[in-house]
Amino acid sequence: MIGIIGALSEEVEQLINYIDDRKEREYLGITFYTGTIEKIPVTVCKSGVGKVYAAIAATTMINAFGATEIINTGVSGSLSKEIKIGNIVIANKVVQHDMDTSPIGDPVGMISGINKVYFEADEKINGLLIDILISEGYNYYIGTIATGDQFIASEQSKQRIVADFNAISCEMEGGAIAQVCYLAKVPFAVIRTISDNADEEGAKTDFQQFLKKSAYDNCYILREYIKRK
Repeated sequence: MIGIIGALSEEVEQLINYIDDRKEREYLGITFYTGTIEKIPVTVCKSGVGKVYAAIAATTMINAFGATEIINTGVSGSLSKEIKIGNIVIANKVVQHDMDTSPIGDPVGMISGINKVYFEADEKINGLLIDILISEGYNYYIGTIATGDQFIASEQSKQRIVADFNAISCEMEGGAIAQVCYLAKVPFAVIRTISDNADEEGAKTDFQQFLKKSAYDNCYILREYIKRK
């Protein structure tokens, strides 16, 4: 059972339309769509924006629907001048950049209780995603993706996240999904298309302008991933 989570309708609606024998169930305000794509069982949902919604979605997919892997898809902001709008980023690890108990001596980003800063994405899932990106001619980058309950839209915020975690991209859900999957021992991946440069202009125009195109690319890649499973 492949679970796929996007925060916004645009990020998952194409995949939902591809589901055969589709059924809907709602938990805590989130609608989960189950069925098959290319005869592979899937669960797809629009979680809503932010870490709490993302954690609810991931937990429900695992406990209620038996997801054996979870892929977080959608758009994100670039933290590197080399990574342009329309490029694809894949996480080799994720971090929650807004987690900070450093005043009591912890490293910035460390999740208390499990004492982890980074969550490593599944190499097998990433390997197949990368094969698809190469065969389809996409420009892609692999690195740390940073998650926080903030839409990053300033150079100061970008520089802080890069300085703390050497991240290549930022978004608002992947790190929470990764934490749930780590606790549940379920493999995960995060694949995002760059929709903005995480700056003031990105917040005003780029994000809305490029959201649908970026989401289309991700949905196409994930459909190919399901085909090749």
